[in-house]
Amino acid sequence: MLVIILIFVIGLTPAIISAVQSYRANRKAAEHVNYALEVTTNQGLNALLSQDKDMHYVEGMGYMVGDITCSLNARSPYLRCATNPLGPCDGCKEYAPKIFDRQY
Repeated sequence: MLVIILIFVIGLTPAIISAVQSYRANRKAAEHVNYALEVTTNQGLNALLSQDKDMHYVEGMGYMVGDITCSLNARSPYLRCATNPLGPCDGCKEYAPKIFDRQY
């Protein structure tokens, strides 16, 4: 009887060791993914903001790049407008100022 139990223990030992190692590897991989997500989340828009001096924050809309008084502005943190997406806005031939209707 003791021999049979010993055979089962010896037979199951590699499977148990493999399961433990697999669990540890999965846990470590999940930690690495979570760390990578934290790092990229903090770097995404912050890196873009630090590079571009033409970025403006507009309340209710978020960050926008380019001249916010132009009606062709894309109102996006990545793109200025359809006619001159890479900029600069200064001296653009396609500049179209916004027309505001006064309400009395």
